[in-house]
Amino acid sequence: MKNIKNENWPTWLPQLAPHGGPRFLQIADALQAALAAGSLKPGDRLPPQRQLAAQLDVDLTTITRAYDEARRRKLLEGRGARGTYVAAPKVELTALLDLSMNTPPPPDGVDFDDMLKQGLSQVLMRADNELLMTYHLAGGSDSDRMAGAKWLAPMFGHQDAQQLVLCPGAQAAIAALILALTEPGDVILAEATGYPGLRAAASQFGRRLMAVAADQHGMVPEMLEQACRQHKPGLVYLNPTLHNPTAITIPEHRRKALANVAKRCNVRIIEDDAYWLLADSPPPPIATYASEQVYYVSSLSKCLTPGLRVAFVRIPSPHERERFLAALRSFALMASPLTAALATQWIVDGSANGLLEGVRNEARQRHWMARDILAGRYSGAGDGLHVWLELPAYWRASQLARAANSQGIAVMPAEAFAAVATSSGSVNAIRISLGSIKERGRLQAGLQRLSHLLAQRPESLNTAVL
Repeated sequence: MKNIKNENWPTWLPQLAPHGGPRFLQIADALQAALAAGSLKPGDRLPPQRQLAAQLDVDLTTITRAYDEARRRKLLEGRGARGTYVAAPKVELTALLDLSMNTPPPPDGVDFDDMLKQGLSQVLMRADNELLMTYHLAGGSDSDRMAGAKWLAPMFGHQDAQQLVLCPGAQAAIAALILALTEPGDVILAEATGYPGLRAAASQFGRRLMAVAADQHGMVPEMLEQACRQHKPGLVYLNPTLHNPTAITIPEHRRKALANVAKRCNVRIIEDDAYWLLADSPPPPIATYASEQVYYVSSLSKCLTPGLRVAFVRIPSPHERERFLAALRSFALMASPLTAALATQWIVDGSANGLLEGVRNEARQRHWMARDILAGRYSGAGDGLHVWLELPAYWRASQLARAANSQGIAVMPAEAFAAVATSSGSVNAIRISLGSIKERGRLQAGLQRLSHLLAQRPESLNTAVL
């Protein structure tokens, strides 16, 4: 394909990217984005397929597949000999473009419906259906824990399944760890900007969150040691891989230093590592270097699908596992047996790895798109589910979030991640989630609208929305 646009190149179609996925999907996505952005309007006539194929220097089959995909999305309509036209807008084209929720993107080429049907069919064929509809002991079955050991093998290699506990999601795991390992009034150390669920759980249980300084590589070990000696914390919370929201991955040398601080100060760490399997070549978990101090949490919800409310927790000793299970039973007796059985089935038969690889590939494609559209503002690593975008001085994060919402775009301002108040105030940034919009074309439209908004000063907009 030619690398330079010719004079007949359609104005609504950006340059096709060599690594942007199948060309027919790029064309369909661009058409959808153009319609959402207004550069194509209902009733506009598209070029005949042969003409467009010649203009783009692609084969006719590519254009036919692109038009078929656009019709499937209800973007185009045929009018016989008169040609192909942009269809009247549908409700979903004007719906809110949600860039606020961190969910895995739907992977291209993975038939999730078929995967779900096959997985459930295998579960129902091999399990006692009555057992799937009754109470279970908390912590999961032997089969669930063995599946957990397989899921954690990329992080730890061979894993003793008896060290693992199955939970109904990472938030439940974090809450149970706080209940089991701390007392009311205890201090929990964390970065000032971080996962809001930690703040919610700590506040609910009467624990005090206190901030430890972080830099571009994550929590600073010297500052952690100083805080440990000063506050005698019950726990330290770390989210070391593709940190939510900053997307920082703590490098290996610093993970070792943090582990050494935990051992010297005899403090316990919750290592919330929901994104490790989405990262490109991540360092070993902190638990590798301080296995007696670290409680490792890995969730399927961020890597596969939110509907799998399943997390595996690696707990150092049998006594602590019993304390953890007692705390978990106080508010979440068990994970749903059917959901747990499906997660175990997918891990054992390899479906989970196939879906994970599809999510990783789709996430990379979306990061490439974000990097192209956001240009100099993009600071992501090219993996994971989100981008942390520091704002120009003329925008405040909450102000931009309101302005974006008025234009049909949802983003999360830095204030939403203020786990601990600090004297230096909140970072001026927003988190942009790349997976919650199903269609790439709508994501592209949302990012383009957001980029345009960022380039404007607030005073040039209607102040009523700011």
